[in-house]
Amino acid sequence: MNRNSANRVILVGHIGLDPEMRTFKNDRKVSHFNLASSYGWRDPKGEYQNRTDWHRIVCWGNLAEYSQKLPKGQQVYIEGTLRTHEWTDENSKKHYITEVYADMLTPLGKRKEKDEEGAEASADEKTGDDVPF
Repeated sequence: MNRNSANRVILVGHIGLDPEMRTFKNDRKVSHFNLASSYGWRDPKGEYQNRTDWHRIVCWGNLAEYSQKLPKGQQVYIEGTLRTHEWTDENSKKHYITEVYADMLTPLGKRKEKDEEGAEASADEKTGDDVPF
């Protein structure tokens, strides 16, 4: 391992759309979703500015299955590595995409879950047998 470099990403943001999962012939699973992270600052005039960046997140295996439980809008903490892929289309134009391959995914804030019909419900809205304690 090269000790003079590092490839580590830490993000906190909100899931843009429900994660999409695919299963390959060998039963290996992968999911992906977009994550929005925002930050703000005051410009030289003293006015507040805000910027939102979108990140493509890729999860493999058990993490891919776990990500399916997280709905659009859920705030999450993600750790992973950056991977950039390059390809050439039929017009010989090169394209690039940079993705975060997640190693860790932790829900933050108010926990949301999907019910059997795919609708979202907050954990504090659960009653009776649905309460996990």
